[in-house]
Amino acid sequence: MNSKTTLTSKELVEKAFRKEKTGRIPINHRGFSSKAASYILGHEAFVGGGIQRWREAKSLLEGWHDEFLERSFKDATEISIATGQDLMRCAYWRFNKKPTRCLDDYTFLFEEGPKETWQILRFDPESEQCLVELSYPRTDGEENLRDRIREMEKTAATYRPTEEPIRPELRAQSLYPDNAIETGGGAVGIPHDSSLWLEAMLLHPEIVEAYIRSQVEMARKMIPFRVQNGFRFILGGGDFASNSGPMYSPELFRQLILPGIKEIAAICHAHDAYALFASDGNLWPVADALFGESGIDGYYEVDGRAGMDLTRLRRSYPNLTLIGNISSQTVAQGTPGEIEAEVLSCLETARTYGGVIVGVSNYIQPETPPRNIDALLKTIENNRG
Repeated sequence: MNSKTTLTSKELVEKAFRKEKTGRIPINHRGFSSKAASYILGHEAFVGGGIQRWREAKSLLEGWHDEFLERSFKDATEISIATGQDLMRCAYWRFNKKPTRCLDDYTFLFEEGPKETWQILRFDPESEQCLVELSYPRTDGEENLRDRIREMEKTAATYRPTEEPIRPELRAQSLYPDNAIETGGGAVGIPHDSSLWLEAMLLHPEIVEAYIRSQVEMARKMIPFRVQNGFRFILGGGDFASNSGPMYSPELFRQLILPGIKEIAAICHAHDAYALFASDGNLWPVADALFGESGIDGYYEVDGRAGMDLTRLRRSYPNLTLIGNISSQTVAQGTPGEIEAEVLSCLETARTYGGVIVGVSNYIQPETPPRNIDALLKTIENNRG
């Protein structure tokens, strides 16, 4: 709790979802690269994207997985507290599979099951990203997708939620009771690992429909369990757009994807939870369906660089809570003055309309200069109220 307000972080976030204005603007940054977080915390930070997958695989191979888990939790929560966030992220990317071989310092081989299922993880330390791909990629197209659907349907049918996947959230809830804690459980959309999925939308829409149904069935079990454990902010969605617009037509979105999003939102509402949807990119071609008809409560990763203007969104969709809109590209490549202007604009929209949680809409990138990180954090703290 800050001395400038009597509201806890959890109360600030709740008020944002009720569209109530507050003197102090709530904050949530979508994520930090390890390099950016390490600068802020003053030590190597176990957060980030692909780098965390590589670290986990490395820790499993070398026998220090418990240390990896502990450091990951502590650094995720510490960076949230250090940067004044009200909606806390306490878990970053995972890859909980033990490699069978290390091919070099940044490449692991996973020889699990039939040869056709073997995987390779390749990590690029400069970008902190990694690629996980099949060692022997299949080329049989449609049947490959149908096999994947059959496996998902089996998983969804037998799935029983446990505390294991949400141990970081449960621990954070205990340690930081005044913070709102985010959790997953509402993912819906097609994968990006193959163009076959885009082809299937046109040629075999029943495959995509079955895939979405399996995601919904998993959510039908997962969301009530997480709500019972005290979590109400259910993250979901899935990237499907670039700066020029969605990867597929608004008609295909309505036909194949929107029904699943509606069901996820209805499940959340039946259990007194909020449904949040994320995607980068220009979503205006599907905005009425996604932000109006779907029933979702929140939209995060609001991408200003792709034209998703915060004020226009608040005016157009008054029932929607918005999270983000400070561009990670501006923070990485802009001047301190440009960063300050973007932050102040977002804070002003939040103050004028309510229903906005301000923050960087995507990862603070590893190439971000320290002076820009300082400008971001200083401007927020000095002006959020």
